[in-house]
Amino acid sequence: MSATPNALARLVESASFNRFVTAIILLAALLVGLETYPPLMERYGPTLEGLNDLVLAIFAIEVLLRMAALWPRPLRYFQSGWNVFDFAIVAVSLLPGLGSYAVVARLLRLLRALRLIRTLPDLQIILGALLRSIPSIGYVLLLMMLLLYVYAVAGVFLFGPNDPFHFGNLHTALLTLFSILTLEGWVDVLRIQYFGCERFELPDPSLCTQPVAQPLVSTLYMVSFVLLGTLVFLNLLVGIIVNSMDEMRKSLQEHRVPPSGLEGQLEEVQARLREAQALLSSLQGQQK
Repeated sequence: MSATPNALARLVESASFNRFVTAIILLAALLVGLETYPPLMERYGPTLEGLNDLVLAIFAIEVLLRMAALWPRPLRYFQSGWNVFDFAIVAVSLLPGLGSYAVVARLLRLLRALRLIRTLPDLQIILGALLRSIPSIGYVLLLMMLLLYVYAVAGVFLFGPNDPFHFGNLHTALLTLFSILTLEGWVDVLRIQYFGCERFELPDPSLCTQPVAQPLVSTLYMVSFVLLGTLVFLNLLVGIIVNSMDEMRKSLQEHRVPPSGLEGQLEEVQARLREAQALLSSLQGQQK
C-alpha cells in the first residue's frame, strides 16, 4: 500500500510532470485567447470547446494525483496556499450551469500561470523584493501625491484663466500633471502657458477667453515639476526596488537549504569515503 503513494509523489514532483502541467497551462491560456475571435469560434467552436474540456479534465486529474500522493493524509494538500488556489479554480470550472460565467472560469485558469513563480528563483526574488518594498514605496507615493496636489492648486491659480482645458479646476489639473509624469505631451502644455492660448491653440479653441502669456513662470513651473516628479521620485522608486532585490537575494543565500534527496545522499557517501580513505592512509603510515 505504501508503494503507490511514493510512486505518485515521485511522479508529481518530477520535472517532466511539471513541464507537462506548464504546457497545459499555456494551452489553456491560448484557448482562452482564441475564443476572442468570433470567426474562429464559428468555424472551430466545437473543437475549441472539446479542447477546453480536455484541459479541464487534465487539471482535475492533476489535483487528484497531488492529493493522492499525500496519502494517507491527502488533506495536507490544502496546507499550501497555491494548492488551495489551484483547487478553487478547478472547482469553479467544474460547477454545472455556469452559463455566461463559464468565460470567467476559463479566465481564472489563466492565473495558474503564476505557479511559474515557484519554479523560477529569479521571479521569486523579484516578487519578494516588490512585497518587501511596499512600505517604502507607500511613503514615496504619499510624498508624490502631496507634490501633485501642491502643483495642481498652483497650476489652477496661475494658468486656469489662460488654459481651462488643462488647469480649469483641481481634478483637471491633477489629471494633467499625472499625464506629465509619464512625459507625455508636457511640451505642448508648456507652450500653451508660454505663448498664451491665443498663439498656441488649445485642443478646444472656444475655451480660450482670457489669453495670458507667462514665459518665465510657466518654464519654472513645468521644468521643476518634471525634474521632481519624473526624475527624482521615479529614481527613488527604482532605487527602493533594487535595494529590496539585493536584500532578498542576500537573505536567500544566507538561508539556502542544504541539498537533499539523492544529491544530498551522494555527497554524504562521498564524504564518508574520503574519511575512510584518510583513516586507511593513516593506518598504512603507522604500519610502516
